[in-house]
Amino acid sequence: MARLAVDPSFVVGTLDRRLFGSFVEHMGRCVYTGIYEPGHAAADPDGFREDVLALVRELGVTAVRYPGGNFVSNYQWEDGVGPKDERPRRLDLAWRAIEPNQFGTDEFVAWSRKADVEPVWAVNLGTRGITEAVQLLEYCNLPTGTELPDRRARNGSKEPHAIKVWCLGNEMDGPWQIGHKTAEEYARLAEETANAMRRVDPGLELVACGSSNAGMPTFGDWERTVLERTYDLVDHISLHAYYEPKAGDQASFLASAEGMDRFIDSVVATADHVKALKRSDKEITLSFDEWNVWYQQHFPGELGLDVREVSPLIEDAYTVDDAVVVGSLLITLLRHADRVKIACLAQLVNVIAPIRTEPDGRAWRQTIFHPFALTARYAGSKVLRTELAGPEMETAEYGRIAALWSTATYEESTGEVAVFVVNRSETDAVEFEVPVFAGHQLVEHLALYDDDRTAKNTADEPDRVVPRQITGTSIADNICTATLPPASWHLIRLAPAN
Repeated sequence: MARLAVDPSFVVGTLDRRLFGSFVEHMGRCVYTGIYEPGHAAADPDGFREDVLALVRELGVTAVRYPGGNFVSNYQWEDGVGPKDERPRRLDLAWRAIEPNQFGTDEFVAWSRKADVEPVWAVNLGTRGITEAVQLLEYCNLPTGTELPDRRARNGSKEPHAIKVWCLGNEMDGPWQIGHKTAEEYARLAEETANAMRRVDPGLELVACGSSNAGMPTFGDWERTVLERTYDLVDHISLHAYYEPKAGDQASFLASAEGMDRFIDSVVATADHVKALKRSDKEITLSFDEWNVWYQQHFPGELGLDVREVSPLIEDAYTVDDAVVVGSLLITLLRHADRVKIACLAQLVNVIAPIRTEPDGRAWRQTIFHPFALTARYAGSKVLRTELAGPEMETAEYGRIAALWSTATYEESTGEVAVFVVNRSETDAVEFEVPVFAGHQLVEHLALYDDDRTAKNTADEPDRVVPRQITGTSIADNICTATLPPASWHLIRLAPAN
């Protein structure tokens, strides 16, 4: 038996809806034949696939980071604006593909508005620097009357794009990055770029590059070095993490949330260490702007790719277990809502994505679509501080951990409580109890699991794996009791009876 202690008076923090962000990079088929495919039967006059737009809205995405990713570190933003027949074709060094530049800054802003998402922009601090970042910002955010905003107006967008959140480069600690830098080199460049960008638009939110993953040899020291130079100029520091089974260890994979949880705690500790050194009242928050399940073991690496036109790349097909892990990672982000203010599931379409498409064909939901969509839809405005007592399990990677991973939210406007819980055990069902607030009743219990944990959704069978309505959950003596099958994700909704 496991019991979750929860009370509306104990709050972790207010949920920033940008936690339900995603990521669009010029990589594989994320853009071309993903969100953008002129000539498709479902394309609108701008070439945006309306079937994909409908799925993006259903997914509940609130913000989308663009245009990369590794792609941005060799990207010349000027190539992607102006008349399309005058835009150059370029070799993208990140993914060794020919970039046609038929989709760029103005197209992405227009797409974002149709998708009802906030654009989060990354600037090239790999092969370019301060001047190019400032010029892109001027193009996007200033009113007409000077050369770059006037160019934007000539390109069809008289009103400023008003982009608020800007990332100062991407994964600059990574040797794979074009323009890779040491912590000291990046910190100095980020400091000067941030200072210049704030001269253009003081109201920006700026994201400094943190470590590409917690396994980097410079992890921790990188964050300290960067924040010591940029603390007063930036608002967030980034984290990136991808998870996959290693050597067939499915138990540790199902417990991936432990790794994310510890990663977040470490970055918060480092940021707060710099805060103490500076005697600052300012608190740096986190942008977990790349996260997902990614089977990197199947990826040959950038140098293993032939130079080619846009073509499929890392189009992982996700299983039930993958969806359970994604659900548990979302729980982790919610549990840190006091410090994680932006998060981006990477990526949005085709490339390790919740949405898949066929060129000139169908679009469908992958298994990981469902826990994300339901969490985005039902997570309330306040994340509650919870305590869980129950059975434990042993893992090779994380040691002995709780079998269940859970959080809860409270929506002040309606009084609804949403409980999110994952049973990470591969073998054991767990009886689960949560106290019900006075006057509340059970609205529904949805779960995602399957006897075949390798089951996937495909174009021919797009609804093979979908959330189930659980009918056996009950309330007695102000206690809600449910049975959680092995390797399963759950949403339990409780609301005032009247």
